[in-house]
Amino acid sequence: MKIFTAEQIRNGDEYTIKNEPVSSVQLMERAAQACVDWIFENCKNHRNFAVFCGKGNNGGDGFAIARMLHLKGFDVDVFTNTKAKFSSDAGNNFRELKEFSGVSVKEFKEAKEYRFDNRTVIIDALFGTGLSKNIEGEFKELIDFLNEKNNLKISIDVPSGLFADAVSAENTTIFKADYTLSFQFWKKTFLHPETGKYAGKVKVLDINISDDYIAETKTEDFVINEDIIKDIFRPRNEFSHKGTYGKVIIAGGSYGKIGAVVLSAKSALKSGAGLTFTLAPKCGYEILQTSNPEAMFIEGGHDFMDHFEADEKAVYGIGPGLGTNEETAKSFLNFLKNYSQPLILDADALNIISQDQKNLKIIPKNSIITPHPKEFERLFRTTENSFERVKLAKSKAKELGIYIVLKDHHTQIITPEGEVFYNITGNSGLAKGGSGDILTGIITSFLAQHYSEKEAAILGVWFHGRAAEFASEKHSKESVLPTNIIDEFGTVFKELNAKVEKAL
Repeated sequence: MKIFTAEQIRNGDEYTIKNEPVSSVQLMERAAQACVDWIFENCKNHRNFAVFCGKGNNGGDGFAIARMLHLKGFDVDVFTNTKAKFSSDAGNNFRELKEFSGVSVKEFKEAKEYRFDNRTVIIDALFGTGLSKNIEGEFKELIDFLNEKNNLKISIDVPSGLFADAVSAENTTIFKADYTLSFQFWKKTFLHPETGKYAGKVKVLDINISDDYIAETKTEDFVINEDIIKDIFRPRNEFSHKGTYGKVIIAGGSYGKIGAVVLSAKSALKSGAGLTFTLAPKCGYEILQTSNPEAMFIEGGHDFMDHFEADEKAVYGIGPGLGTNEETAKSFLNFLKNYSQPLILDADALNIISQDQKNLKIIPKNSIITPHPKEFERLFRTTENSFERVKLAKSKAKELGIYIVLKDHHTQIITPEGEVFYNITGNSGLAKGGSGDILTGIITSFLAQHYSEKEAAILGVWFHGRAAEFASEKHSKESVLPTNIIDEFGTVFKELNAKVEKAL
């Protein structure tokens, strides 16, 4: 799914109005109806709605939503500036709303005297994607007041005060929604930690913006959705053998950190690699052979790694539990200088590389690195916020000719061509040691199975998050373990195969 800027979204509305054809007020009606359908389905235990409407088209959406909710039998109160100079479509919907005697229209200032009981839903339709400056004055006071309420809060299209494409200044007033009903597209700010926290759970509603416009309009930003995954995933050919699905070598481990290699190797095995080897120090031999009898063992040292065997026919995942011992670092960097195939680098492999900026240049072209934010800082530099971090990652991916999997709540896959793919699977159950080791195993396995580097990174990150969702349903986000997540790989594959078969 493409992510468009606020300007591109406005252009999409105009294109749809011109070419469908449909009037702007009819498109607003369509958007409002999509919101009401979602609200009706998901807010059945609530009876009263307090709808806060601005003077622009976002307010127009709010007026139309209020009217439709009233017709559905809900009690609706609307708060607005009745003396405002409304946009044309907002004005039309405001005048139509006033004809309904059952809907109470109040001034914003009356909100402080309003009784917000526990069955009242607050709907924010104050400002949309056209906002170009920080909120001040009476709107700042109003939003601060509403944010203090414990009621369920829903924002229409974008939380008021939140820009669609950029990070907001510190201490800016922004409506804090529990749900955001976004029209047709994800906004970039929903996907970054500094700003996404205001959107709550995002529900993207289809309002039939022109397919031609969406197809023809270019962007470098994408959300990984089911369509992308279905285009990537390939079911197994029945006439295949273990050699069909590649050879994986998971390299890492040191005394006391063998578990990381166990998790990564198990992950590679369970995600479909044909042959899996562990290249690890001798101190992990018994643990690895007992934990993963399907994986073969290659000795790379005694208590830590001090030599790396090169196999050009294998795909390497290097870093889990590796440590940064001086001999390990020397041997690993020497291996990189003499190895030319794409590989996956994580954890201590990245920490070793970060010790000298010159090391970045010996990463083989088209390799995939998987840093979390701190590892990214060590590799490149500190940035002011996650928006700047992605911008820097795009620059470095292009400069080095590599793929960067920047781990976060919405992990980003950055390609050498400057594309950014945001992942929306997963949850806080992944905020636990060992989760990254699993991801390394998955991506290494997919690359060995002849997915391209871009496909392996996108599918791997999505797959990792989806397995975590299944595992958390069984064990809770708090209690889920990395091994529980690996146990759900089969469930994800069953789901993927079913979707591909249904599409045929």
